[in-house]
Amino acid sequence: MDNRREQVGWYFYDWANSAFYTTVVTVFLGPYLTGVAKAAAESLGAGNIYVYPLGIKVDHGSFFPYVVALSVGLQMIFLPILGAIADYSHRKKQMLALFAYIGAFATMGLYFLEGTNYILGGGLFVLANLSFGASIVFYNSFLPDIASPEDRDRVSSVGWAIGYLGGGLLLALNLYLFSKADSFGLTTGQAVRISLASSGAWWAVFTLIPLSTLRNRLPVKQPPAGQHFIATGFKQLRHTIGSARRYPQTLLFLIAYLLYNDAIQAVIALASLFGAEELKLEQSTLVQVILMVQFAAFFGSLIFNWVAKATGSKRAIIVSLIIWTGVLVYAYGLLQTKLQFFILGAVIAIVLGGSQALSRSVYSLMIPKGQEAEYFSLYEVSDKGTSWLAPLVFGLVKQFTGSYRLAILSLVVFFIAGLAVLVRVDVRQAVIEAGNEAPTKV
Repeated sequence: MDNRREQVGWYFYDWANSAFYTTVVTVFLGPYLTGVAKAAAESLGAGNIYVYPLGIKVDHGSFFPYVVALSVGLQMIFLPILGAIADYSHRKKQMLALFAYIGAFATMGLYFLEGTNYILGGGLFVLANLSFGASIVFYNSFLPDIASPEDRDRVSSVGWAIGYLGGGLLLALNLYLFSKADSFGLTTGQAVRISLASSGAWWAVFTLIPLSTLRNRLPVKQPPAGQHFIATGFKQLRHTIGSARRYPQTLLFLIAYLLYNDAIQAVIALASLFGAEELKLEQSTLVQVILMVQFAAFFGSLIFNWVAKATGSKRAIIVSLIIWTGVLVYAYGLLQTKLQFFILGAVIAIVLGGSQALSRSVYSLMIPKGQEAEYFSLYEVSDKGTSWLAPLVFGLVKQFTGSYRLAILSLVVFFIAGLAVLVRVDVRQAVIEAGNEAPTKV
């Protein structure tokens, strides 16, 4: 099972897709798309702060959080069906390729986002993020195929760490381009657009590596005569939902994860927006902080793997959630300066990869064999770069109170609720219920 070649290839999909995660979701698109939406609002009249996508009145500062929420809402509809199709047809690799390249090309299309065309930016991001989420479902579902239970924390943690390096490297190049835009004869807007497009190109090129190493374990399976794959997917999904009651501890862990990781992803996606709008930090400063986080998080992922070995994966995740809660309280009450923003970023870097990598490896132990993609499709509703409820709450609090600080504080509720559910999860029992082998320490 522990195939070194496949593991290395698997790591490189994290290297490939993390370019979208860092350059697009975390750094550039939030502030840039908000600026485009602001220009569109002002074009409707001096002092106007609202845009009207599909006739709906939206504060321009809330447009990006709402778009993030919409994209993940669509994931909730489509990913379980896609996961069911992948498990039934045994086409995980082919579906990984399809959605990786749809997402990559949609991301490259963000190069054309300028002026007041916020609808174009929102539409391309929805398509890219939906495809990103779908590809991660199939990527994650390979983890039980390539790593034994005892080795899964390590493989998952190394994958996250490699992703931080890949995303950080491209972000460093984009930071250089942004900071030297004048020297290259570019405006800052052009530099941002090139950076957005570059993440799509990076994603497309490096996806070739996992596609050359990963393999489907079972022969491709066709749908029954007279049925389409979509109908078969619905049937498979109904069967999975019906049988899920047999795995109560797995479902309990999933609920906890969807709560706390939704908030983690919201913080990541909206940190640049908070820094730009509340602290009035320059774009170059925001990119420097996120760049620092990327490289520091490489070590954080590996450190938390060691913590998990010493204390157990569940306890390590609990420690990380307590730190996350402290981060948000600090951001609400004390965060004022550029230096404090850097310090906060360093703290986030320590827990960022560990909380997510360990959650992924623990969850993979709880999944019934042969249903990996279906269960990871539920998991992906709040996985890397994708959350919906927390950004929606953030956007609503900002719109109704006008305060970014209250909006960021509102996310504490998700960490507390997720932690309260997580402490009730019996990980070993969940692994046994799923019919899998439990590692020595969980």
